[in-house]
Amino acid sequence: MMPTSDRTSRDLPSVESVLAVCAHPDDESFGLGAVLSAFAELGARTSVLCLTHGEASTLGAAIGDLHAIRELELSSAADALGVGGVHLLEFGDGRLTDAPIEDLCAEVRLAVERERADLLLVFDEGGITGHPDHVRATEAARAVGEEGELPVLAWTLAAEVAAQLGDEFPVEFVGRAPEAVHLSIDVDRTRQHQAIGCHVSQASDNPVLWRRLELQGDREVLRWLDPAERA
Repeated sequence: MMPTSDRTSRDLPSVESVLAVCAHPDDESFGLGAVLSAFAELGARTSVLCLTHGEASTLGAAIGDLHAIRELELSSAADALGVGGVHLLEFGDGRLTDAPIEDLCAEVRLAVERERADLLLVFDEGGITGHPDHVRATEAARAVGEEGELPVLAWTLAAEVAAQLGDEFPVEFVGRAPEAVHLSIDVDRTRQHQAIGCHVSQASDNPVLWRRLELQGDREVLRWLDPAERA
């Protein structure tokens, strides 16, 4: 069992509408899937704002037009997760840092209004793997959260999981020590696995994904990016 601090909650907050803000199709499933599913099981409406089509991926490039393929995969995965609204944008994959932050924030605000979101769900600062698109998506969501006093909850990895993955694969993961984790929840990964299966272009040859899920087991850890929520 992963260690937790005395301040760590084992319960998700009670909210009506959760908006996940992510960079690429599959982020909502590979990373946020179990948490989105958990919120849906608690009765919250869930939605996804995805900033790019993921067309620059090095996985699945031989099977066809990834711009179109990954849009269809995202739609199917959202259905599997019970996600009600999907907003897929056209910012350049791998080039989110080139997009003005004001433009990204404007899209986040629009999605918040459409979905009447009272919580934003994102990747942790550092993007879990340091991917600049992930970092930028979280930056935009956090900026909108701060200006609108909207709580921002970040999916993260326990430090020991990140360290083990770093030992096994040539990818540097960002993990958090127990004292930096605010929520540690039990999850049922059934819907997440179904959603992952919809992303055939990205999941078929992805040993890092499957090893991460194995190491995580039935637990997800999260942290608030809004300081007011940490008290």
